[in-house]
Amino acid sequence: MGKEPRLTDKVALVFGGSRGIGAAIVKQLAADGASVALTYVKSPDKAAETARAAEALGVSAIIIKADSADPEAVRDAVAQTVARFGRLDVLVVNAGILIRGAVDTFALEDFDRMLATNVRGVFVAIQASAPHLTDGGRIIVIGSNTAVRTAFPGSSVYSMTKGAIASLVRGVAIDLAPRGITVNNVQPGPTATDMTAGHVEMVKPLVPLGRMGEPDEVAGLVAYLASARAGFITGSSLTIDGGYIA
Repeated sequence: MGKEPRLTDKVALVFGGSRGIGAAIVKQLAADGASVALTYVKSPDKAAETARAAEALGVSAIIIKADSADPEAVRDAVAQTVARFGRLDVLVVNAGILIRGAVDTFALEDFDRMLATNVRGVFVAIQASAPHLTDGGRIIVIGSNTAVRTAFPGSSVYSMTKGAIASLVRGVAIDLAPRGITVNNVQPGPTATDMTAGHVEMVKPLVPLGRMGEPDEVAGLVAYLASARAGFITGSSLTIDGGYIA
């Protein structure tokens, strides 16, 4: 076998790329040779740190402030990426929020916020990027294994948004197939990030492998889907969760 396919001369845009899984994805795509634009909402320092780590790997990187709940900000992030790099080959949509609550007390405002970021934000990112993506490009969204197994009370709305993403990917894959653009959904399970730090001991017993996933492991799957070798995978939801839904 030869070397792993690389992304030299490619350009990637990662929504929600400042920390956790998103930052790991940015660094992995950079390691594979792609120039990277990444968005953030509240963590400019983390975003700058991630961009510096990407640049240290020999590629160009830019950071863009963009709230995925704001359609104009999402469209502007795509426009800024294309203006800076002149092309777009890989779109990764990792931005998302989690608000827990039981169905009988869940605030409608929070329901709308979750839909705006987790569903509409993904749709707008794809819609805005599609005209700029090169033929044979890649779209990868980061969903959640809660689309398959919710497991905990208070997770109904979050699970619904991730189930919507899994369905969206199937349809978009068909829409963009004539251009050779693949569209896939990566569904991480419990992953060791600052967002999950308070839930490790509760979740670990539910994972057959007995541990949390690492952001780098999710990033590795994303990088594979972005590569030339994954050209026949599209419309798929790929779960990476240590056997949690097995």
